[in-house]
Amino acid sequence: MIDSAYAIYMSSPIIIPFPQALPQVLPTIEGNVDYRDLRDQLLRIDELLTLSGLETQLLQKDMERWFSEHKRVSGKAQQNHLRHSQRALRCDIARILYKEEYRGFAARLADSPLLQYFCKIGEVDRVQVPAKSTLQRYAGWWQESEVREIIYNLLNLGATAPQQLKMAQPLDLETCFLDSTCLSVNIHYPVDWVLMRDATCTLMQSVQLIRAQGLKHRMEEPRLFVSRINKLCMAMTHAWHRTEAQESQRQRKKILRQMDRLVGTVRHHARRYRDLLEESWASTPWTRPQARQVLARMDQVLEQLPQARRQARQRILQNKLVANEEKILSLYEPDVHVIVRKKAGAEVEFGNTLLLGENVQGVMTDWKLFRESAPADAQLLPGSVARMQEAFGPALKALAGDRGFDSQTNRLGLQEEKIYNALCPRSPQQLKERNRCWKFKKLQRRRAQTEGRIAILKNVFLGGPIRSKGFAHRELTVTWTVLVHNLWALARLQPAPPAQAQEKAA
Repeated sequence: MIDSAYAIYMSSPIIIPFPQALPQVLPTIEGNVDYRDLRDQLLRIDELLTLSGLETQLLQKDMERWFSEHKRVSGKAQQNHLRHSQRALRCDIARILYKEEYRGFAARLADSPLLQYFCKIGEVDRVQVPAKSTLQRYAGWWQESEVREIIYNLLNLGATAPQQLKMAQPLDLETCFLDSTCLSVNIHYPVDWVLMRDATCTLMQSVQLIRAQGLKHRMEEPRLFVSRINKLCMAMTHAWHRTEAQESQRQRKKILRQMDRLVGTVRHHARRYRDLLEESWASTPWTRPQARQVLARMDQVLEQLPQARRQARQRILQNKLVANEEKILSLYEPDVHVIVRKKAGAEVEFGNTLLLGENVQGVMTDWKLFRESAPADAQLLPGSVARMQEAFGPALKALAGDRGFDSQTNRLGLQEEKIYNALCPRSPQQLKERNRCWKFKKLQRRRAQTEGRIAILKNVFLGGPIRSKGFAHRELTVTWTVLVHNLWALARLQPAPPAQAQEKAA
């Protein structure tokens, strides 16, 4: 059947009808319980999107922004944009749920009638599947604040009107379990001389692109510089495995001096080609944005290269330590920090601190990714409480966390806000005393599951080290992942019986 039309109300009284195309009928699959579970899960998420009004809210926000950027648009253009907005929402949800990258999901979407039905792209007479580049544009269709707002709206609706979402029990927003983790970034281990190799490869590849457009200075072939730096990197690796410590150190210093001279030559050539492109880009087939893209890529490396060379000389030649706040961990990810948590198998991690809070039912109620080096966990708690109170009102009644969140300031603050303090005390004597309370023991026992929830979010939904480039994209990806996780968690909750749902609706 054709779904009901969407109505997007703008500041003007114009109502834009958005009729849905007639979808294909899903095939009947027998004897495969895993497929049936996946189908039921997607259909339940589709039902949640419709019943909660989440989809309509996002489409309305997108249309308001789109109208502000265009003076006059036709009705057909408005409908086309609405279709893309709906596909953007559903494709993002399905891609994160299936843990696929853009290219793989594009192929899977073209091959799966179930995904085509969920993403609203399957029609009776044709199937128009978005390509990987379109899926990448879909990933940045909305801003992080807009996605965060609809997550809060969904949780509030689940707590106050569970019958609207056909839930047997309302969401519990009175209890929160906090924990922090490191969101690792997809970079290699930050070795000083590897940074010099990265700089050489990036600059010489950019020079090669410029030379292919007909702009040339006198120099050797760029690929020769890449070959030389790779040989020096292999020699540096073998130097570390020498049995004699003094000989190994002497060899490493010798190889680093050769690397430093080579990188200096590369920097000189790259600057000349960068200036040449800036002056003569009009004589190339490139447009100004294309030339600006190459210039920005070279400037990003050229600005950091002197500091990276000083860092390598200081650590290897002078045997001096470099402060964490002064280190360059990656030439391409400036907002990455050294996080020392002394976890098993990962004493030192490289990424951003992520604070997460879940309720009793395993739904994420608070999250924040920190751009700067995050303070201690105890200083993160007041901000988390303030965000939840702003989103849900005075619903929070109990807060649990590990001993890292405990402090005298937090104890007084929770007492003032009339929130039950289930934080694990730092003092063993206080912990022994508080273990006499059944409520404290119950919340602390439940808090142990938060570690598993974090692992699900990071390793299952995010898929290990996050691949998004730049902090803004990582922050948006985390918020989208929280939305998909919450929809997945709500779909797993026990639904209301049909009779009960009809009775409450009446």
